Parts: sequence; structure tokens; C-alpha cells
Amino acid sequence: MERTLTSVAWLCVEDGRLLAVRTQGRDAFYLPGGKPEPGETLTRALVREVREEVGVELSERAIRPEMTITAPAHGRPGTLVEMHCFRAPGQGVPAPAAEIAEMAWLGPEDGHLCAPAVVRALRHLTTVRGWDWA
Repeated sequence: MERTLTSVAWLCVEDGRLLAVRTQGRDAFYLPGGKPEPGETLTRALVREVREEVGVELSERAIRPEMTITAPAHGRPGTLVEMHCFRAPGQGVPAPAAEIAEMAWLGPEDGHLCAPAVVRALRHLTTVRGWDWA
């Protein structure tokens, strides 16, 4: 039986590129975000995780859901991740912090560098949204 992890992710697109991060000891890029703590709402978890990982402040009131992706959890056989993806304007310039080893701005051609859920997010942004955030 597969186990499912719940996570939140920030979709930050600038100049046609999606912000992605790689944590220390990992070989794939993820979206800024992470797992909610017990009793924490998804939006509150997103605010906390984005602040911790890339130093950007999000207003909980400005957060808008974009999609939920279910995919195999990278590096965790028998585990799925249910990733709740949100859009929100951020205050500050993203920079690697905490456990983040590397930050990158990725496009649709960079799926081979990403965890499976991020590949699905890239596909969604390309086919459904056309990278149009207006």
C-alpha cells in the first residue's frame, strides 16, 4: 500500500521561468515549499516554508490555489506526494536559505532536472497556463 505525503508549493514564474530549489543531499529540483506541521493550514505552511527556504514574504490573504498534483515522491519508493500548488506575489528577492543548496529558474525543457511532481507542474504551466500569469 502506498503512503501519501501532503505538501505545499509556491509557483513563482518570472520572465517565463519557474523558481525551483534543490535541498542539500538531493539530486532533483523541487518547488519552494514543504510539509505542513500538525494543525497548520496549507496557506500558513506555504508562508512559513517560503520564508524559511528562499527568504520571501507571502501575504496569506494574497495566496491563490492553482492546482493539486499527485505524483511519486522523489527518492521515496512506495510513497506519493499530494502537492498543493499556490500562486502569490512575494516581497523580497529569492535567495537560498536554510537547507537549500541551490536555486534555479527553470523552463519546460528542464523537466529532467526535477522531481516528478515538479515535472507535472511544468507541464501544467506550459499546456494549461501558457506561462501567462496576467
